[in-house]
Amino acid sequence: MALAFVLTGCGQGPVTVEPPQPRGAVKAACRALVEDLPTSVGGGESRPVDPPEALAAAWGDPPITLRCGVARPEALTPTSECFEINGVGWYAEKATRGTIFTTVGRATYVEVAVPEAYDPAADSLVDLASSVDRRVRQVKPCQ
Repeated sequence: MALAFVLTGCGQGPVTVEPPQPRGAVKAACRALVEDLPTSVGGGESRPVDPPEALAAAWGDPPITLRCGVARPEALTPTSECFEINGVGWYAEKATRGTIFTTVGRATYVEVAVPEAYDPAADSLVDLASSVDRRVRQVKPCQ
C-alpha cells in the first residue's frame, strides 16, 4: 500500500501538516521532543509548520516533516522489519512521493516523512535520532 505525504508547502514558507492529537504524558514527551530538535535535517534548515501549535517540525525544500504522537501505522505488525539508527528503531513504508518512517519500541510513535529527493532517505534519521532517544522513552528494543 502506498502512503501519501500529508503536507503542503512551496518555497520556504510554512509547511502545512496534519496535527496529531496526543494527550497526557505522550503530549508532554512530544512537546519536549519538538523543542529539542536540530535546526538542520538532511541538509535542510528548519521551517515553520502550520498550524504552529502542531507537535510537528519541518526542514528543507521539499520539506522533511516530523509529527509526534501519531497513531500506530496500520501495516506495522509484530513481524514487521525494524532497523535501528543510533539507538532508535524505525519502521519504513514507501509513500507516494518518498518514504515514511515511524519509530518502534518507544512510548509514542514519531513519524518522519522524507521526500524522494533525499537519497538515501534514512540518512535524515541520523540527524533526528539523538533528540528522539533523549525525549521519547524506549519501551523495548528494535527486533
